[in-house]
Amino acid sequence: MAGPVIRVTPPEARRPAPPPPPRPRPPGGCAPGTEAKALRRVAVIGGGPGGLYAAALLKRLGPEREITLWERNAPDDTFGFGVVLSDETLGGIEHADPAVHAALQREFVRWDDIDIVHRGHTQTSGGHGFAALGRRRLLEILHERCAALGVRLRFREEAPPAAELAASHDLVIAADGVHSRTRDAHTDRFGPHITAHRCRYIWLAADFALDAFRFETAETAYGVMQLHAYPFSPDASTVIVEMREEVWRAAGFDTCDPAESTRHCAKIFAEALGHRPLRSHNSSWLTFRTVVNEHWSHGNTVLIGDAAHTAHFSIGSGTKLAVEDALALAACIEEQPDLPAALAAYESERRPVVESTQRAAAASLRWFEELGTYVDQPPRQFAFNLLTRSRRVTHDNLRLRDASFTAAVEDEFGCAPGTPPMFTPLRLRALELRNRVVVSPMDMYSATDGVPGDFHLVHLGARALGGAGLVMTEMVCVSPEGRITPGCTGLYTDEQAAAWTRIAGFVHTGSPGTAIGIQLGHSGRKGSTKLMWEGIDQPLDDGNWPLTAASPLPYAPGVNQTPHALDRAGLDAVREQFASAAERADACGFDLLELHCAHGYLLSGFLSPLTNHRTDAYGGTLANRLRYPLEVFDAVRERWPEDRPMTVRISATDWAEGGTTGEDAVEIARAFVAHGADAIDVSTGQVVPSERPEYGRSYQTPYADRIRNTLCVPVIAVGAISSWDDVNSLLLAGRADLCALARPHLYDPHWTLHAAADQGYTGPGAPWPLPYRAGSRTPPTGRTDAPKPRLTLD
Repeated sequence: MAGPVIRVTPPEARRPAPPPPPRPRPPGGCAPGTEAKALRRVAVIGGGPGGLYAAALLKRLGPEREITLWERNAPDDTFGFGVVLSDETLGGIEHADPAVHAALQREFVRWDDIDIVHRGHTQTSGGHGFAALGRRRLLEILHERCAALGVRLRFREEAPPAAELAASHDLVIAADGVHSRTRDAHTDRFGPHITAHRCRYIWLAADFALDAFRFETAETAYGVMQLHAYPFSPDASTVIVEMREEVWRAAGFDTCDPAESTRHCAKIFAEALGHRPLRSHNSSWLTFRTVVNEHWSHGNTVLIGDAAHTAHFSIGSGTKLAVEDALALAACIEEQPDLPAALAAYESERRPVVESTQRAAAASLRWFEELGTYVDQPPRQFAFNLLTRSRRVTHDNLRLRDASFTAAVEDEFGCAPGTPPMFTPLRLRALELRNRVVVSPMDMYSATDGVPGDFHLVHLGARALGGAGLVMTEMVCVSPEGRITPGCTGLYTDEQAAAWTRIAGFVHTGSPGTAIGIQLGHSGRKGSTKLMWEGIDQPLDDGNWPLTAASPLPYAPGVNQTPHALDRAGLDAVREQFASAAERADACGFDLLELHCAHGYLLSGFLSPLTNHRTDAYGGTLANRLRYPLEVFDAVRERWPEDRPMTVRISATDWAEGGTTGEDAVEIARAFVAHGADAIDVSTGQVVPSERPEYGRSYQTPYADRIRNTLCVPVIAVGAISSWDDVNSLLLAGRADLCALARPHLYDPHWTLHAAADQGYTGPGAPWPLPYRAGSRTPPTGRTDAPKPRLTLD
């Protein structure tokens, strides 16, 4: 008997078929080419879904095994109410244990819709496909399965220490949750890193079934609060209420007992609940903690689930990850020749999946932490932004799930019929860009005495012909001493200006409608180094020139030379060099000028407290650290034509303790906008060599997003944006106004034109150059439609 259905979206509106489930593993036997494991005694610490399922799988795969599971709580004690499982997880369960899968299928409630309620407007997006059941019922199913297989379940009993169990068992599985005692007892082996976040949340339940996954905001006198709710049975729903710590305190929740908190939450979200009460079960206000471990095992002890890693509940991942850990661990034990190999294989298989999930969860978590910056967005854009917050749901993906909702968002954004968001125009002062794609500045290290040559003409010309709305030069240095390497371009001589005039002229005549921008900068303490491919950031073997910076701090102590701190005369001289370069850029015919205040170069060095240790008016407070970059900006703006835009590139975080923070970045952007910047180009890092960036897809865009939606200023987003789908998603969600791509344009100079072709777009936002028009369709390939056999003759 199938589980009850809450609401069914028509098949044509549902999301595409999920990817294949994890590879099937043979029940009760070994994978081909391996031998059975001699694990006879297994201890499991923790009776959550991950620990129970691992115990059941290992017992099923080895009936002779003695498996004991300890759970400190009673069988029916649980935290939280409902559990959401994905199609991928269910596929793995179906292959590994059909009995558990069948039991789950009988319990599930299913629904397809997400409702986003904001300022009295409800936006519904369908085709998402959820399956949920009560957490207590999930545990009962797993209890029953373990008991049927012969696993010893010891409830209301604290497990012996993991080290003691490891001495008497062949394998110890620590599934003891986010507060894992096993992990805490062996921090030197597991290497945990635990990060507490900025919101408080509480798990509650309502005694009725919502008919969709519901997100709702409440703008109270204390600040913004949010509700996450979904059905998990025909007569019950999980309700999570979340808010920033300062909002939680201002609302008085810090002094409320659980019953008062429950009543207060029901009152705040009374409309969503139909004025019905909420209930709690061991519910308290929590702060989410992200758990990361350098190692997931030591000796014969292994971590799974929340003990090993956590991912924010807003993407419904905790139980999913724990169950998938159990599946992978059991499979690797069967497939590998011994336990060390099995544990290594388990971590090797699961770590990339978990890290990807944690990146998505971190993006979702940050989105809700910054919810207050989005509340003024138009209702549909707000909903689209929420749906795509983790980057796992994208514009193209959402269009497949719910074409009508996505079309309405596009219409509200201003897309003409049949026009993807990336091909809508954008005006900055008198400059109208025909699309939102920027060829990001990329140092080529191929100039001679600062003069760009034929290489630069071909490099920038090819990308202009490739369809981008704006092509940016590399960092063009304002003086010989301001170069990074001997191969860097400059704009401080007439010969250099003539070469740039030639390049700008080709862009305008060879690719009419394409704009070309120049980025002006000074290397500061990161100058006088080798070409990138000869040794990045390494000093020249000979011919080094003296360096200047905000403070006399070498980039890499013991490697790079110590720069001279700029005095009053030096500050004035460099400011004039920038202004003179701006005058030359105007004469060269550039359409846009960007001031480089990022990546640890001279002006960035003034902004970061890690590189600016001055005690005069240009050091100390952020306002003082901003003083000189703003003076340079004003001098450039004065010489740059009034009708042409200026942008500023900043490093929005140094990715290092004590450096520039996201909050600082907002204030830095605010200051430049107040002085006349037309857009902020938001990059990160490269300020100090000790940085630890959080790499990942679109990993820098949250900083652009925050600046844009806090200050309501145009921003250019950069950082591992690699697909046209990412570009469309960022623009439509209101996280960026322009997207700058670097490596994709090295791989494919015609990236923008190919993105248009892939989307079937042929409008004015991406015209093919006339000589290339015959290539605007994908070339044919070899035949794949060979005639099928029609007759069989004896």
